Amino acid sequence: MEHYAGIDVSLEYSSVCVVDASGTIVRETKVESEPEALIAWFASLGLGLARIGLEAGPLSQWLYAAMRQAGLSVELLETRHVRDAFKAMPVKSDRNDARGIAQLMRLGWFRPVHCKSLAAQEVQAVLTARKLVQSKLRDVENSVRGILRGFGLKVGNTTPRRFAARIRELVDGHPQLKTVAAGLLSVHAVLLREFQTFEKQVRALVRQDARARRLMSTPGVGPIVALTYASAIDDPGRFSSSKQAGAHFGLTPKKYQSGETDYSGRISKIGDAAVRTALYEAAHIMLVKPLKGCTALKSWAMRIARRAGMKKAKVALARKLAVILHRMLVDGTVFNAAARTMTAAA
Repeated sequence: MEHYAGIDVSLEYSSVCVVDASGTIVRETKVESEPEALIAWFASLGLGLARIGLEAGPLSQWLYAAMRQAGLSVELLETRHVRDAFKAMPVKSDRNDARGIAQLMRLGWFRPVHCKSLAAQEVQAVLTARKLVQSKLRDVENSVRGILRGFGLKVGNTTPRRFAARIRELVDGHPQLKTVAAGLLSVHAVLLREFQTFEKQVRALVRQDARARRLMSTPGVGPIVALTYASAIDDPGRFSSSKQAGAHFGLTPKKYQSGETDYSGRISKIGDAAVRTALYEAAHIMLVKPLKGCTALKSWAMRIARRAGMKKAKVALARKLAVILHRMLVDGTVFNAAARTMTAAA
């Protein structure tokens, strides 16, 4: 008889449940959230496990990769799909979640997600850290401006290099403000130095990544957008059609149809928000800057802007870019070649 298992992953210990083909619980326990512990526990059962499911999360990809390597038939489940399946559950606990995942595996009612390669995860870690440092750097700058503004001291427009000098100039003659500014500028200097280090690391990653350099042949797509998109796609072959890329990153409208009711709503915003933001920023640059080589795409988006507004035009162009960039990764072509193919098809 086939058996199915569900794992609810937590930081220290994971709840595990094993059911048979009829849905009867065979074993359930808590196991340390380490690959070796989980693999050893499943081996000790002596049962033929048809499928093991675990919900996607911070530790899940690490556990999934190790269990796959050990030969276990494990599936990584989409978090949103699992959450919706458990909405009717009156009591939510780790134990019940593990039971629910095991039943989903038994019934086959689950949607597997792609487990990114280690290289893609490392690139995303660098981009996340860079974004965090950039955000804190802006927070410190805005806080300094806000504090000085209360005393009628206006910083005005500055460059990153001139910011500290401008602040010292303004607080000269204000002993208390001088102390406050000195502390905040020390923090600002550290953040600025680390941000510049991450910028260098991003440029180095782009030089090493042929796929990112290929994507950067697209007008409006720079190193951050290219690396964000390439690392999120990871394996272009996991999409049977390039059109699926737009929906995967939540850039297609939601649809509701029931009886006589049938309407399309706003975009779904599912998937990686960082990719969605990067594509939107690339679309914004393409529409507001005088870039060469994107006349056809820009004209198409401007027709949408005249009909539905600039915001919707940027979203539509972001979805179009998601499709084009995926096709470039699959075919190994640069943007101009992709544009010629699109024009010929039209």
